[in-house]
Amino acid sequence: MDGSSGVSNRSNDDHIVECEDVSLRQWLDNPERLVDAFECFHVFRQIVEIVNVAHSQNIVVHNVRPSCFVMSSFNHVSFIESASCSDSGSDEETRTKLLEKVKKQLFPMKEILAMEMSWYTSPEEDLGTISTCASDVYRLGVLLFELFCPVSSREEKSRTMSSLRHRVLSPQILLNWPKEASFCLWLLHPEPSFRPSMSELLQSEFINEPRENLEDREAAIEVRDRIEEEELLLEFLLLIQQRKQEATEKLHDTVSLLSSDIDQVVKRQLNLKEKRNEISRKRIRQGVETVTTEEYEDEKSKLDDNEVSSMFLESSRLMRNFKKLESVYFATRYRQIKAASAAEKPLARYYSALSSDGRSSEKSSISNLTQPLNDAKQGAWIDPFLEGLCKYLTFSKLRVKADLKQGDLLNSSNLVCAIGFDRDGEFFATAGVNKRIKIFECESIINDGRDIHYPVVELTSRSKLSGICWNSYIKSQIASSNFDGVVQVWDVARSQLVTEMKEHEKRVWSIDISSADPTLLASGSDDGSGVSIGTIKTKANVCCVQFPSDSGRSLAFGSADHKVYYYDLRKPKLPLCTMIGHNKTVSNVRFVDSSTLVSSSTDNTLKLWDLSMSNSGVNETPLHSFMGHTNAKNFVGLSVSDGYIATGSETNEVFVYHKAFPMPVLSYMFKTIDPVSGLEVEDASQFISSVCWRGQSSTLVAANSTGNIKILEMV
Repeated sequence: MDGSSGVSNRSNDDHIVECEDVSLRQWLDNPERLVDAFECFHVFRQIVEIVNVAHSQNIVVHNVRPSCFVMSSFNHVSFIESASCSDSGSDEETRTKLLEKVKKQLFPMKEILAMEMSWYTSPEEDLGTISTCASDVYRLGVLLFELFCPVSSREEKSRTMSSLRHRVLSPQILLNWPKEASFCLWLLHPEPSFRPSMSELLQSEFINEPRENLEDREAAIEVRDRIEEEELLLEFLLLIQQRKQEATEKLHDTVSLLSSDIDQVVKRQLNLKEKRNEISRKRIRQGVETVTTEEYEDEKSKLDDNEVSSMFLESSRLMRNFKKLESVYFATRYRQIKAASAAEKPLARYYSALSSDGRSSEKSSISNLTQPLNDAKQGAWIDPFLEGLCKYLTFSKLRVKADLKQGDLLNSSNLVCAIGFDRDGEFFATAGVNKRIKIFECESIINDGRDIHYPVVELTSRSKLSGICWNSYIKSQIASSNFDGVVQVWDVARSQLVTEMKEHEKRVWSIDISSADPTLLASGSDDGSGVSIGTIKTKANVCCVQFPSDSGRSLAFGSADHKVYYYDLRKPKLPLCTMIGHNKTVSNVRFVDSSTLVSSSTDNTLKLWDLSMSNSGVNETPLHSFMGHTNAKNFVGLSVSDGYIATGSETNEVFVYHKAFPMPVLSYMFKTIDPVSGLEVEDASQFISSVCWRGQSSTLVAANSTGNIKILEMV
């Protein structure tokens, strides 16, 4: 009799609500329950049969109460409480599972259960007599009354059941269900000997009165439910068909796009071969056959046979990231198609106007003239994508060129906050919480295998240093910012402080000297300001500032409000563009080129932004989100060189990305020397705190939170 799919709770013959298994007590106390005679009799008959099985084995059930039964699909009733002194051999494990399932539902409150126990106690049990089979019959009478006499409130229920103890039935059951009321009174007789036995009850006219075949009724309900299920299945299949058709159309468009691009690449390849042949003819002064149409078809068929170059197949890094490369390719193509479509809309409206004037032939001629231009635009994606792919595959690892070994490594305050190369890449400076700017000559560190490296110049500040920046015009000039909010300019050649600027009221996080106009210096501070000759006030802390390399009239900065701002310094009241996409503080910004910048944040991502893509001064769509490194709470540095983007990680690793793809190109793990064993070990408590490329080269300097500095090279 046990079921698991649900219970049918109906207000009339045509309405069924499926739900999970519930206790019979919950079902009876449902305030919206209406009496369905067939349904109630079906429930009562099942419980009578359960009790009869126990009595036939001389077992008193005791717990003939609604809370001890569970209702499942099609009002199937299961007994979930073991009988007192039971020896029925029922599966106790099954009962336990059913009991646990019902307990997960909103089980009746303790007060209700206590009242139920009182309602279902027979008069003789009240007097202290041992419960007998006649007591179970009395409880069946109470249950029959509850089935046919629903009440809407707990107070009314309490009054009705108290009256039942004195065999006083409510007018509701007497008027609407007289036969059932009469049968209740027989079962509720105060004298146990006057109550029917189970055999008499089963042979009674009430139980055996011809009624609608419940099995047929359930079968009809089941058929109706099956029809509804089939309709649901049909709707589901139609939805799948629709989506698959849409996917097929999209796949067809994708294959068409790929075929078109393959044609473009094959044409370019054949053109290059033709040029190579021409050059060869000039050099060796003998004829070389030019590329024919047949060769073009041969080249194309080779591609169709999946004869991919060995370099492509052998690159495990490329194949490992094949899906990401594929997504970048399609994103690049769809972005180009979308831009081309937007550019063609004005022409389309013009052509539509011409057509409405009856001059469609003119439209056709213009379309023919513009066709070659469209073909040229179609192939515009190839060079940037190919460049990015080649650069992605150019290097295979980061190799240590040199370890910078300093004499004060045992100092606990060696966190390097900033690294910077001078304009020629000859010297680099480090600065951090040790309040010192150290200048090192790069080549001497690489070439000298010394145990300890000393700086060529060391400058001392009064406060912890947060940032440094070299002047690209005056080789020996370097600027620094510190935790006290002071910006200082130093002459490295003379080891002297040139000037101090104390406009900021709080810690200065970042500074930058314009390459295009080296008389301009920008600084960003916790006081929410970002430029020294003028002030850009912001609501949140400014964590980083950067001038574009080709202009001193604009400035980008990142903020603690998770946004990147790009300003025209001639109009500092409002930003030209606000870039929204990070979820946490923006810690660094760097220009990749004049129209593209990359930002890093403590949300574990870098984001690449196209400044020309802003809509009404807001850009919410980065070109890429670079992920792979870990950065949730510390500033880990950011540097850009020739499209390569270096950043640190809180896993004590250096990561290198390329602007064309969102996954790392290379990474390198810093390891520390165990003082006991002398072996290199990983230390999860350390993190990379600063990185800096050596100009536009493949050499990179990185430092971690313990002051460990390495010169790395992509190879």
